Amino acid sequence: MSERRTVGIVGTRASWERYVEPASVERLRRVADVRWLEYPGTDRQSGPPPSDPESVARLLSFVADLDALVVGYGAPRVTADVLAAAPRLMVVGDTHGDRFAARVDVAAAAAAGVAVVDTTNGSSDPVAEWALALMLIGLRNAGAHFRRLVRGELLWPDRTVFQSDPGYLRGELTGKTVGLIAAGLIGRRLIELLRPFGVHVLVSDPGVPDLLAGVYDLDLTDLDTVMARSDVVVCLAPLTDRTAGLVGPAQIRAMRPGTVFVNVSRGPVVDSDALVERLRTGDLIACLDVFDPEPIPVDSPLRSMDNVFLSPHIAGVTAQCEPRFFDLMVDELERVFAGYRPRFPLVPRNAQ
Repeated sequence: MSERRTVGIVGTRASWERYVEPASVERLRRVADVRWLEYPGTDRQSGPPPSDPESVARLLSFVADLDALVVGYGAPRVTADVLAAAPRLMVVGDTHGDRFAARVDVAAAAAAGVAVVDTTNGSSDPVAEWALALMLIGLRNAGAHFRRLVRGELLWPDRTVFQSDPGYLRGELTGKTVGLIAAGLIGRRLIELLRPFGVHVLVSDPGVPDLLAGVYDLDLTDLDTVMARSDVVVCLAPLTDRTAGLVGPAQIRAMRPGTVFVNVSRGPVVDSDALVERLRTGDLIACLDVFDPEPIPVDSPLRSMDNVFLSPHIAGVTAQCEPRFFDLMVDELERVFAGYRPRFPLVPRNAQ
């Protein structure tokens, strides 16, 4: 019989009640004893983790005999001191790290031989689905049609007007060239969703291994090529020191007239002023779920442009995906306990 493990879970009661389903806990209890350390706070929290001496002391005491530690909203940072206090620790998991290691010192964990995983990718599926939806909306120029409908306009006073509409001229996704800026977990799911459309996929992502091209039947290239040769460009890059302003004036100018630009990543990855300037020419369609600044100001010109479709950062926000964060974490713990490598290792983004 394999050794029974001990898993400690640290976070706020509100986040536990919102994100953790009893079935997932029961599944974890089949392979490990489960302990809970509660910190004050809400179901969603921004900003740095608590670092006051009392909070840290509670965590240091809690981890002494754990084989796995799962942290979320409200938990202090897992530092070298915390790792040193947990000699049996095999894995640290962050259920809401957004792939940024805010609550875990990944370098210290690596030095201690402790695996680190993050399962915020539980929201990858809905983000990929919404990216696909925005691509279709943009190609059909549906945002402009909706605006005109709600304004009470007569959309097609004659057929000549209809025949010059970009949704009529370039409205089908099938057979198009789609450029992806980054191909992480969201990007790879989107590529799967795109298969029935027979598109040619271009990817700009220096972190993607060459073998991905053959596995997913895509072409790896640079950012300028993606921008200049795609019918639809989808921005999926995480916001880091290296990606802030990645899509700048030159890249935005490089897009061909009629291109649909979709952003479901983070607003500051794109130069907002340059994008607005290009959109004012009317030869580009943008479908944006994220903005810079955010929330989008009430006086932003993006709100009134017919060639812009907006959604309020909802791509990854669904009731179905929230419990998936912890359910995926249970999967990862089961793998590590069985001697397998985790599927979602966490590394510091800014170190890449």
